[in-house]
Amino acid sequence: MKASGRPRILIFVIAYRAEKTLNRVLDRIPGALFENYQCEVLVVDDASTDRTFAIGRTWQAAHPEHKVTVLRNEYNQGYGGNQKVGYRYAIKEGFDHVAMVHGDGQYAPEELPRLLEPLLKGEADMVLGSRMLEARQARKGGMPLYKWLGNRVLTTMQNALLGSNLSEFHSGYRIYRVAALARLPFTLNANDFHFDSEILIQFLNAGLRIVELPIPTYYGDEICYVNGLKYAKDVARVTLQNLAHRMGVLYQRRFDVGPNDNTHYGLKTGYQSSHSMAIEAVPAHASVIDLGAGPGGVAQALVEKSCQVAVVDQHPLASEVADVQFFMQDLDEPLAFDTKPYQHILLLDMIEHLRNPELFLQRLRSQFTHEKKTVIITTPNIAFLPERIMLLAGQFNYGKTGILDVTHTRLFTFRSLKRLLRDHGFRIKSIRGVPAPFPKAFGDGRLARASLAVNQALIGISKTLFAYQIYVEAETTPDADFVLETSKVSSRAPQH
Repeated sequence: MKASGRPRILIFVIAYRAEKTLNRVLDRIPGALFENYQCEVLVVDDASTDRTFAIGRTWQAAHPEHKVTVLRNEYNQGYGGNQKVGYRYAIKEGFDHVAMVHGDGQYAPEELPRLLEPLLKGEADMVLGSRMLEARQARKGGMPLYKWLGNRVLTTMQNALLGSNLSEFHSGYRIYRVAALARLPFTLNANDFHFDSEILIQFLNAGLRIVELPIPTYYGDEICYVNGLKYAKDVARVTLQNLAHRMGVLYQRRFDVGPNDNTHYGLKTGYQSSHSMAIEAVPAHASVIDLGAGPGGVAQALVEKSCQVAVVDQHPLASEVADVQFFMQDLDEPLAFDTKPYQHILLLDMIEHLRNPELFLQRLRSQFTHEKKTVIITTPNIAFLPERIMLLAGQFNYGKTGILDVTHTRLFTFRSLKRLLRDHGFRIKSIRGVPAPFPKAFGDGRLARASLAVNQALIGISKTLFAYQIYVEAETTPDADFVLETSKVSSRAPQH
């Protein structure tokens, strides 16, 4: 809302070689939008070779009662590139909402007031006009059978891989909350037609609210510039890229829309993961210190097992974590806490973040006595098969999460981790492989569970190749200085 109390709405008409349809589309924009809201029409002609731009200017001159802007790209930007121009205009000019309307008339401008309602009520960040919500309406509206089938196949595939439940991904009738758009790196998206899928993936990754409403389907004599096979290939590719991004296997900057704090290191439970394995390994009522605890999800789960819990991290815990003792410390510095009161020590996904893991383990071992403690260590497996394949293909992509997290300074294989621990006096009791976090990518559904089962079976064949993470349970031993001092004391005792 602006000072007048009326929302500012941009009707963004994308146009390419639309000289036959543009004037009629603009005439069909409901007058109520101009009466009820601060409404502007933006026409962006994408370097058409016909009279599209001139027709837009003529309509602008004929309607001085409306705020109308007509722009022409000097060079063709493509369907996605043209959208970037319009959305950047909406952000820079301070609009509240932006509605994309196609200049070829395929989507009915008359539906705009109804589609705007969820946004105006604060119930959505995006409204997607769907041709598939009402059974058989798309075919009745003239959608060719091959397009209907392609839409269904692609949407089913995308829902399965993205953990979503949209009726269609491929409608171009969209209205966005501009503040939501401003959060997303949509300018990194493709300039081609699969821009629409990429921005939907960004909304899903960011947890933004998408509301679908039915719209009528209309296919006339407009020219279709979409190469269907190329479009399907591009959509499948970006959906799989996002899947790899969510799993932390292949970082994609355009899909990185989460917070910049440490909350993305969230709790992984409900399936076989480093967190669930560690939580299960710690008995109820145990004393535990969690080093590099992140937001504190594991600590809270252990509190719920009636454990006495302390955590160490350089960032504050999440506000909802309660009943734990907290030590704030950078673990690359000399240790300012004592592990002696705790029987279990957790080093979950943290040694890879240290500048000098050897020095850290040396400092940690200096606190140990002959009393045996259980240490649980997890870390990514840099020898994971997808990482090997990407390296073979010349890819080494650091990202926000996953094996190649940008904050990782040291990476380990099963063999190098075992050597590191044994060199520093840890007696390895068990070492296991952890499958990839498929539920983070797919959602908690059948596909995720099936993928976990397959990954677990492959780990049984070769954990070196197929484990996403390494899980170790080890036992502590004291260092030579402690043994020397205790030997001196025991040697002074009377001999019998």
